[in-house]
Amino acid sequence: MTLARWLVVVYVSASLCAFIAYGWDKAAARAGKKRIPESFLHLLAVMGGWPGAWLAQQLFRHKTVKQPFRSIFWLTVLLNLAAVAGVLYWLAQGG
Repeated sequence: MTLARWLVVVYVSASLCAFIAYGWDKAAARAGKKRIPESFLHLLAVMGGWPGAWLAQQLFRHKTVKQPFRSIFWLTVLLNLAAVAGVLYWLAQGG
């Protein structure tokens, strides 16, 4: 499997998981049931699920106002992109 295909598989899979997790958490919040820990939502984002997490935030109107969460979310996006850029740079250098 090529690196590009692997990255697509990782991002799509992680995004799908994140999207489902956000939907589940929103439903739990409305029903007053046990919630998914924010740290787990952030873990999904930093692992490449941030596109799905961002989409779910917009569609479900979930976690869009809570400022500490939003700041950490965007930090996870930056960390993920920096990690991918670092790996791509390392590979381009012959690593």
